[in-house]
Amino acid sequence: MRLHDVVTASAQLAATRSRKAKTTLLAELLSGAPADELAAAVAFLTGAPTQGRIGVGWRTLVELRTDPAENPELTVGEVDRTLAELATTSGSGSAQRRATLLRSLLSRATAEEQDFLFRLLTGELRQGALEGVMVEAIATASGVPAAAVRRAFMLSGSLPHTARAALSGGVAALGEFRLEVGRPLRPMLASPAESLDDALNALAAVSVEYKLDGARIQVHRRGDDVAVYTRTLRDITAHVTELTDLVRGLPCTSVVLDGETLALNDDGRPRPFQETMSRFGTTRDEQVHALLLRPYFFDCLHLDGADLLDAPLRERQAALRTVAGEHLVPGEHDPDDPDAVLAAALDAGHEGVVVKDLESPYAAGRRGRAWLKVKPVHTLDLVVLGAEWGHGRRRGYLSNLHLGARDPDGGPPIMVGKTFKGLTDELLAWQTQELPRHESRRDELTVYVRPVLVVEIELDGVQTSTRYPGGVALRFARVLRYRPDKDAAEADDIGAVRALLPGHRPA
Repeated sequence: MRLHDVVTASAQLAATRSRKAKTTLLAELLSGAPADELAAAVAFLTGAPTQGRIGVGWRTLVELRTDPAENPELTVGEVDRTLAELATTSGSGSAQRRATLLRSLLSRATAEEQDFLFRLLTGELRQGALEGVMVEAIATASGVPAAAVRRAFMLSGSLPHTARAALSGGVAALGEFRLEVGRPLRPMLASPAESLDDALNALAAVSVEYKLDGARIQVHRRGDDVAVYTRTLRDITAHVTELTDLVRGLPCTSVVLDGETLALNDDGRPRPFQETMSRFGTTRDEQVHALLLRPYFFDCLHLDGADLLDAPLRERQAALRTVAGEHLVPGEHDPDDPDAVLAAALDAGHEGVVVKDLESPYAAGRRGRAWLKVKPVHTLDLVVLGAEWGHGRRRGYLSNLHLGARDPDGGPPIMVGKTFKGLTDELLAWQTQELPRHESRRDELTVYVRPVLVVEIELDGVQTSTRYPGGVALRFARVLRYRPDKDAAEADDIGAVRALLPGHRPA
């Protein structure tokens, strides 16, 4: 398969708003892909090489850019093999070797292919919106139910592997994916609820748990081998030895736990989110490494040889209580006074509560509304699209942020507002340094950036507006923090923004 075919399909996907048309286009492309190039084609179209991050920055690519080829000759397989070689090139002389590989690849690419490769390698294509469409396209191309594809994707954590199984072996091949201790699963997520009463009215028997202001973790243990993953399935085991030591001491031989971790003050209240996230990086700062993380587990997906994904939450939490002990997230089953649980969570410095259906199985993403999060303050995770140069005291700093919501149908983020409120001097200095690293273009007033950074915004609500393409605008928005634990694939979509309109009721 020519890379040109993938690039053309990507452009066509961006040009249409119809989800059905996107699904049809992808299904036709997948149906015609050679078996040995299918996985790479799926990976490229969903914005990530099969090798993961290659470690190539935008400026490096610009420096290596050559005159484009006149005719499209590159194949998907050739690009995939070159990226594999890039990913494994290290040691003495590796910088020169990597530069040679990239320059050779770009010299054989047309202008359109070069642009696609730039965005693929720098993460700009990784907007996540196409994952849902790709699941449907894989189902259509292979003639299997979408539910079977979604489940295999949850278990494998990889759309390319899922696509290859579906098109080569159908339902039977997808059914071979099992929970594997040591291989992270895509996490189940909570949808926002307008209020605690709305959440309680939407579900029957429930568990009401604290919503912690921490970082999502998934912990796997088999014997003495322990691994810890983030919500994006990144392996952070080497950075969190206190967590691995703790899990190694739990009363079991194998387990998969879902939960959160955070750093606490001496009084037991949560430290700022950024301090927790600092532990996941590669810094050698002794103060950072001295900051101990405390885990709080809220789900058990496997225990001592038994997979529990399909068991109701009531049973999974019973298993959790036998193994996690004092490390359970605070909360109550069928609470007599849910308002008291919410009040206690807020009083302890946490964000709110999550109301969960006790009869629900574990399903990746926000399938349905089995988990509902309730926070007294509206917040959204939005994509940074640009920033305007400040005035007065902020002269010389990038200040007013342009904010976008994710398009669930695979298009670019949809602008929903701007804000400069909440930006501390520290954040102003940081984003003035960081945003130009992701620059796509600029004018006299604004530096526009590729959609790769996510920022958490607090707001009073939203209102209808003709100013922005999504038809809504943020009201009294202020910056809470950047979210390095999330990429643009995990930002809130335009539907989540519109759900905050007065009188809106979810479909």
